[in-house]
Amino acid sequence: MARRREGRLFDLEVDILAAGIDLQHDDGDFYGFALAKRIAERNEAAALTAHGTLYKALARMTEAGLLESTWEEAVLAEAEGRPRRRLYRVTGAGELAHRAELAAREPAPAARPKAAFA
Repeated sequence: MARRREGRLFDLEVDILAAGIDLQHDDGDFYGFALAKRIAERNEAAALTAHGTLYKALARMTEAGLLESTWEEAVLAEAEGRPRRRLYRVTGAGELAHRAELAAREPAPAARPKAAFA
């Protein structure tokens, strides 16, 4: 497994936060399968993220305060004939971490060559 650099996010975590922010903006809370589909849509080269990998990352990010989670109302799930979903939201700390990670990944501007004096 890749080692985490202090204060940095793994690629999957960046993808989760980006897709989560999109979903949250569109629909409010989001759930794991919708998140996996959005990640795949955003990155056409990627297949759906393995569920075990995704849900471990969601749990880790919730514990770190980047996401918060709740269970949906049982009545909603029963009305649709399916199990309850765990719903997630990106927290303010998650949005800040996402922006900071994107900024850290930006390539440094190329140094301008010094003008030669005649």
